[in-house]
Amino acid sequence: MKIVVLDGYTLNPGDLCWNALEHYGDLKVYDRTPYSNEAILDHIGDAEVVFTNKTPMPKAVLVRCKHIKYIGVLATGYNVVDVGAAKELGITVTNVPAYSTNAVAQFTMALLLEMSHHVGDHNIAVKNGDWITAPDFCFWNSPLIELNGKTIGIIGFGRIGQATAKLAQAFGLKVLFHSRSRKPEMETDSCKYVELDMLFAKSDIISLHCPLFENTKGIINKHNIEKMKEGVMLINTSRGGLVVEEDLASALNSGRVSNAAVDVVSNEPISKDNPLLKAKNCIITPHIAWAPIEARRRLMHIAVENLKAYISGNSVNVVND
Repeated sequence: MKIVVLDGYTLNPGDLCWNALEHYGDLKVYDRTPYSNEAILDHIGDAEVVFTNKTPMPKAVLVRCKHIKYIGVLATGYNVVDVGAAKELGITVTNVPAYSTNAVAQFTMALLLEMSHHVGDHNIAVKNGDWITAPDFCFWNSPLIELNGKTIGIIGFGRIGQATAKLAQAFGLKVLFHSRSRKPEMETDSCKYVELDMLFAKSDIISLHCPLFENTKGIINKHNIEKMKEGVMLINTSRGGLVVEEDLASALNSGRVSNAAVDVVSNEPISKDNPLLKAKNCIITPHIAWAPIEARRRLMHIAVENLKAYISGNSVNVVND
């Protein structure tokens, strides 16, 4: 059996190994594949098993790949694959859920703490000599915020949203959450379900943890920002398309939103004309919340187990059954 990984570098830039996949067939790993149908087809060749992270697998490619039986998405989101076309063609598609729950929740809090204390900016200021020349024993160049007693609104309350809520409560934050289902078993004195407009109105901090669907696309927009508290802070570690970036940039520049921290943007890698690049008080990181080695090792293991289950006739984590 021939196995191809189309874009292996992101998952494994050299600190992991592919040996477990080699056990199941003749493996070819490409660090990257250009996003053109011909390049993708060339790299796939006559492989029966294809793994992809972000390399697209549209119908136009799938119909020309006569040997493919299985596509393993090396991520939780699987919108890079035309799953409907794959089903029509008898191709099994799997994803890797729940591998990065703790990593993303941890990173969310890292962004929140950075917005609260501006650790990086103060480190740079000290290294630039500002403390050496300071007239007092200490200084700060940005407002510093204590989280205890404030309210964080979490939009999307799956595994990552719940893990984020647990960490937030450890800092003394009150949690309001909104999700497609109420989840009454998750509610406590410090963690309550509310409708979306109430979350916007009552939250000092809003953190996005929902999938990108038609009904969530652009959920952070001018209209909804107007419903939020003056000076609200926003965090997005989910999907860039949840935010209308022009509206968020405008709100940051006016002070309506005091700070934002995003690990994802609408087009990745980020475009040079993305308005958030020049917005005030906006932290942007390059989609790395998922990427600690422990999480990537877990992703690799689950991807291999998915293939193993498929070969045995007992497929798991199938997204197009």
